[in-house]
Amino acid sequence: MTKPAPFSGAAKPPRTAKNPVETIQHEIARSDNYAWLRDDNWQEVLRDPSVLGADIRSALEAENTYYEELTGDLEGLRKKLFAEMRGRIKEDDASVPARDGDWKYWTKYREGGEYPIFVRAPATGGGEQVLFDGDKEGEGAKFFDIGAVSHSPDHRLAAVAVDNLGSEYYTIRVHNIATGEALPETVENADGGGAVWTADAAGFYYVERDDKQRPKRVKLHLLGTDPASDAIAYEEPDDGFFLDISKSQSGAYIFIRSASHTTSEVRFIPADDSAAAPVLVEPRRHDVEYSIEHHGDEFYILTNADGAVDFKITRAPVAAPGKENWVDWIAHRAGAYISTFVPYKDYIVRLERANALPRIVISTYDGEEHEITFDGAAYSLGLSPGYLFDTTVLRFIYGSPSTPRQTYDYDMGAQTRTLLKTQQVPSGHDPSLYVVERVDARASDGAEIPVMVLRLKATPKDGSAPVLLYGYGAYGMTIPDSFSTNVLPLVDRGVIYALAHVRGGAEKGRQWYIDGKRAAKMNSFTDFIASAEALIAGGYTSSKNIVIYGGSAGGLLVGAGVNLRPDLFAGVIGAVPFVDVLTTISDADLPLTPPEWDEWGNPITSKEHYDWIAAYSPYDNIQATDYPPIMATAGLADYRVTYWEPAKWVARLRDDARGGPFVLRTNMGAGHGGSAARFEQLEERAHLYAFALKALGRENVAPVKHKK
Repeated sequence: MTKPAPFSGAAKPPRTAKNPVETIQHEIARSDNYAWLRDDNWQEVLRDPSVLGADIRSALEAENTYYEELTGDLEGLRKKLFAEMRGRIKEDDASVPARDGDWKYWTKYREGGEYPIFVRAPATGGGEQVLFDGDKEGEGAKFFDIGAVSHSPDHRLAAVAVDNLGSEYYTIRVHNIATGEALPETVENADGGGAVWTADAAGFYYVERDDKQRPKRVKLHLLGTDPASDAIAYEEPDDGFFLDISKSQSGAYIFIRSASHTTSEVRFIPADDSAAAPVLVEPRRHDVEYSIEHHGDEFYILTNADGAVDFKITRAPVAAPGKENWVDWIAHRAGAYISTFVPYKDYIVRLERANALPRIVISTYDGEEHEITFDGAAYSLGLSPGYLFDTTVLRFIYGSPSTPRQTYDYDMGAQTRTLLKTQQVPSGHDPSLYVVERVDARASDGAEIPVMVLRLKATPKDGSAPVLLYGYGAYGMTIPDSFSTNVLPLVDRGVIYALAHVRGGAEKGRQWYIDGKRAAKMNSFTDFIASAEALIAGGYTSSKNIVIYGGSAGGLLVGAGVNLRPDLFAGVIGAVPFVDVLTTISDADLPLTPPEWDEWGNPITSKEHYDWIAAYSPYDNIQATDYPPIMATAGLADYRVTYWEPAKWVARLRDDARGGPFVLRTNMGAGHGGSAARFEQLEERAHLYAFALKALGRENVAPVKHKK
């Protein structure tokens, strides 16, 4: 018996007006009927969404109306999914306190609260003090996001970075912790990383974003002065490089890092000498990355210099830190990718990945080392460096797709671990009900793509189970195989959750990233197809029983994937999807375009690079054939993937493809990440998952019951 087509209601999609615009690049002409959806005043829209042109607003609102009409029958399911996700959150949860001097700091939530509360208490015992109450400060705001809360070294003050638009322009205000009063000055247009304090707490460094949203200037704000007069410590002249700042674990130095996706350089300032000019460690060289940390009279440098694809750690004197003085300390080992490291007084800790599994390695400065590992087909490990330098205790986080997150303190000398906290799931969670497996899909060139599979033990491997297949595969980012309560409502309904670690990420090392970018970018998409086919061959599922899901660059992954194999999937979810790649990467005025040329190529200057992107850009490669249902989301204040990309994509799908339906849901008051309020985030996720369940024909399936 043929399964009825989903979304077969009477709702009719809106007709988006066509206004063809022709572009010629490298003597190649292409026409875009929907270029008009990009507001001429888009930069101002990022700062004030109310100024969006009336015709564009009308088009986006019509899409929202159509989405609600088409999926109105899913409202009950969305409420159930939301309730199930919320029921798995301990609403009055708190992080494990971290000590800094005479104080310990942590975050907590109140029952029903949307935002974190930042608190502290005396380390030896005593009542807690509030640094910043997110619920109180965010009350009534249409959008509210806390970028960072940074307490001063003398523990008197807290600098708080807040975004009220979703466009990631943050405002920094300083609060007196003891009184709760805010100091009069306000720093505008800051990066979300917030403040990095000078040692004497007389001021702080911050990164200022320019009018195109680029983190371009590091400034020093001295308390009690007008922010308009803040001195520029360093200004980045190249639009392809963005700035960030940090403080060494020792607290002795402030680092200014200027980086593209594949090239970087670092400057340092003594934290106790704000009058000092930043000192360059080593000038940038194309495709050479490095970051630094401090210990004693030396800097320790994580770098891929000299062909160290998976990175090595070198060291050099603080007094002469240039590359000519770099001496290997941890030599490069192909296949053992060092992603980060933290130096303490007597130990240095690094996080590595090998064969798509993480491990923590602890070394003395004499070179003796040991590892922290866990068993399992897939799991995640993360370092929590804390505030202390002179300590023998390392804090780390472990989790697996079936095991709630666990926080450990590890005595690096005694080599013993202490479990401090296990994530609570109030509605109940039984890990024994689940199976975590790894499938190694084989690409056409022989590469083995790790695919994490989470399923109920009761879900059969007879080819009948539906699958939600997630992927990202860009920028060398590693998507961890971690615990997520959000996917469990799907898994508990018999849906298999799979995570494909395609090339373009760094799950199998830095070469895994290199083999999925620029000229090799097509590998990401064919790896994703191979992952779906491996799940079918492994007896997990069948063709047209898979919904693919990706966000941002992961939206590119699913958009290109469905163009390659529209016959393979039951549905597609593109969350703020990067789908108009050729147009965006050809526009140097857009905020993120110049740094992106290292990732995708530069189609402005190179016909070869143009051809790379033109071969896969989802907006430009829609096929005149049957497509599965597709849902795209957008954020009006999103500067990373601008709202018009998914809007144009959905409109063009209706023109050029058959099948569908193709729907767009735009958040008119948020940016790239959607709402920053924790329960509103769940409501947004419920829309995506209800769409997926409908596409898979599972909208009426009840979840398995858990014991509390």
